[in-house]
Amino acid sequence: MQLKRERQGEFFILGSVTLWGLFPVITVLSYHTLSPLISLSLSSIFAALVFAAIVTKKKNWHEVGNLNALKNVLATSLLTGIIYYLLIFFGLQFTTPGNASIVALTEIFFSFLFFHVFRKEHIPGYHILGALFMIFGAGIVLVPNLKSFHPGDMLILFASAIAPFGNFFAQRARKQVASETIMLVRSTLSGVVILFLALLLHTPISITAIEGSLFFLLINGFLLFGLSKVLWLDGIHRISVPKANSLGSMAPLLTLFFAWLILKQAPTLYQLLAIFPILVGVSLLSKQSRS
Repeated sequence: MQLKRERQGEFFILGSVTLWGLFPVITVLSYHTLSPLISLSLSSIFAALVFAAIVTKKKNWHEVGNLNALKNVLATSLLTGIIYYLLIFFGLQFTTPGNASIVALTEIFFSFLFFHVFRKEHIPGYHILGALFMIFGAGIVLVPNLKSFHPGDMLILFASAIAPFGNFFAQRARKQVASETIMLVRSTLSGVVILFLALLLHTPISITAIEGSLFFLLINGFLLFGLSKVLWLDGIHRISVPKANSLGSMAPLLTLFFAWLILKQAPTLYQLLAIFPILVGVSLLSKQSRS
C-alpha cells in the first residue's frame, strides 16, 4: 500500500512538473500587453474559478469554513500565493524563462535545509545524492553566467527560499482539507490582494490589453495555476516535499524545450550538458524508501 501511495505521489508530481514547465514561457508571453501584477492577478482569478467548480462538484464548500485548517491555508496563501508568485512574476521581467527555471532549482537546497536540517525529517541517502546531482546540473548552467547575473535571477532565488515554508503549511493543510479547497482560498486571496495592490500602484490596465493576453491568461489560470497545482498538492500529500521538489527539477529541461519551441530561444551548450546529472538525480529520487 505504501509503495502504491508513493508511486501515485511521484506520478502526480511529474504531471504537475510537465505542465509547470510551460509556466515561465506562457507568463513572458502575457507580458506583451500586461504588467506582471495584472497578469498574476487575473491568472489567479481564473484559477479560482476552476477550483470553485471542482469544490462545487465534490460538494466540499463546507471545508472552506474549516477553522482548524484555516490557519495553514492562510499561511500557504500568503507565502506561496502572494509573496512567492510576486517575486516569480517580477523576476521573469528581468531574466529569461530558461534561466529563471534553472535558478529555481535552488528550492531543492532550501527545502532540504528546512525539512532535513531544521525539522529533522528523515531522508534516505540516495535521495540526498539525487538532489546533489540536480544541484550540480544547475551549477553547470549558472556558473558560466555569473558575470551577467540578472536582477530577475535574484528575485527567483528569494522566491525559492520562501517556497519550502509555503509547502510546509500546504502539506499540513492537505491533511485537513482537499487540495481544491486549499487552492480555491489561495487563488481567490492572491487574485484579490494582488489586484488591489495593482490598483493602489495605479498599474495600467485596459480591456484591450487583457484581450491581447487572454489566451495566455486562460492557460496560466486553468492549466498551470489550476490543474498542475492540484496535482502538486496531491503529490506532496503522498511523498515528502524535498523529494517532490527534487523531482520538480525536471521543469527547467521542459522550460528550455518550450522556450526553444515557442520563443525560438535555443538552449546553450551548458544547458544541454546539465541534462545528464539532472536525469540521474530524478532516477535516484524515484527509488523507493525501504524504511
